[in-house]
Amino acid sequence: MKKYFLFVMLVSAATLHAQNKMSTEDSLRWENFKREQKLIQQASEVDYKIMLKQLNIDSTRPGPSGNPQAPNAANADESKVPAYTLPDPLLLKNGKKVTDAKIWWTQRRPEIVEDFDKEIYGRVPANTPAVKWEVISSTDTTIGNIKAITKNLLGHIDNSAYPNIKVDIQLSLTTPATNKPVPVMMEFSFIFPPGFKLPTAPGPTWQEQVLEKGWGYAILIPTSYQADNGAGLTKGIIGLVNKGQPRKPDDWGTLRAWAWGTSRAIDYFETDPSVDTKHIGIEGLSRYGKAALVTMAYEPRIAIGFIGSSGAGGAKILRRVFGEQVENLAGSGEYHWFCGNFIKYASTLTPNDLPVDAHELIALCAPRPVFISVGSPAVEGNWVDGKGTFIASINAGPVYKLLGKKDLGTTEMPAMETSLIDGEIAFRQHSGGHTTGPNWPTFLAYAEKYFKQ
Repeated sequence: MKKYFLFVMLVSAATLHAQNKMSTEDSLRWENFKREQKLIQQASEVDYKIMLKQLNIDSTRPGPSGNPQAPNAANADESKVPAYTLPDPLLLKNGKKVTDAKIWWTQRRPEIVEDFDKEIYGRVPANTPAVKWEVISSTDTTIGNIKAITKNLLGHIDNSAYPNIKVDIQLSLTTPATNKPVPVMMEFSFIFPPGFKLPTAPGPTWQEQVLEKGWGYAILIPTSYQADNGAGLTKGIIGLVNKGQPRKPDDWGTLRAWAWGTSRAIDYFETDPSVDTKHIGIEGLSRYGKAALVTMAYEPRIAIGFIGSSGAGGAKILRRVFGEQVENLAGSGEYHWFCGNFIKYASTLTPNDLPVDAHELIALCAPRPVFISVGSPAVEGNWVDGKGTFIASINAGPVYKLLGKKDLGTTEMPAMETSLIDGEIAFRQHSGGHTTGPNWPTFLAYAEKYFKQ
């Protein structure tokens, strides 16, 4: 699966070429972008080899291709999925069963968190730098038919311990023009190239839909404080804390760093009287769907999650040989999302050796409601593995039930466009592609039940 930023630039450039409208300036920008990407790839390979050396690993198994026509195409045949056994989220490491909520909170949940910290997402340093928020601008605006106020903010991360690296968090907050605090949905988003616009579907945008509910929305730019590549691991917040040095095998990866930035944004929200801090939601798509789920698992101030097509490393079962695999995630193009130790499972170990899996990441969100979204395999493709995501949602259910909440209510994969929204774990597969767009109306109706409470 191609990197999204590169994909965006390719589409943008191809469109301009097709229309014979690429200016000299655009051509130079495109050539500079390609050179930058090559340098980033080379630097990422260097960092990757440094981590392999720390792990005493000579090589990793190659992952399958996301191209269905490739000789090594990822499996998309259910009959060819080997059997696997999932770890029991309610079984303590001493072999005893978790029988009540107290044991979950004091013993079993910490065990699961420790496994994710050590083997998959990495440990956040005990002492991370403070963030000082600055409101860059505050603008009265109208979005759809709703009068609103948009604040653009920068979170200045204290770099006094290592002035060579300067990091700011980019955040915007839009709320209805009202005097009362409102719920806020926060989205992980990209910085798009100048002049590029994503295609829009008919009807109101998700932002307009949120404002029509009387809620606000926030846009967080994760790559403003941690780059989406291995070359950036000695820069950004991870590089700042490490004073420009490579990571250790259990140091945090980019997904945890992005989640850390979300927590700092919530710190700001707690100082802003326009935000109802008891009702903050998180939404993300694809790699940002992974980040949204990781964020909700670790940040208790998130009240609800909207997890879009997050795939492997997010809500998809890692042990399941269908679509994207651990070997893809642990390669030099995506390893930075995780801690270095995760690479072992594509080399000296296998995914079946993982102490935890995606259902337990969803379980860490309990008892808060989480809405799992995927697209149609006919449009989105099989890489994301919607069924593997559904299976993970099912297997998180016992933890929710232990805590007095409702699970999915079924173990049968629902028909397309069927909404499973009666419990605190919700699931819906829309008929569109790699987007959360068609599921926004259903999610907002689902979230409204909890925000009204």
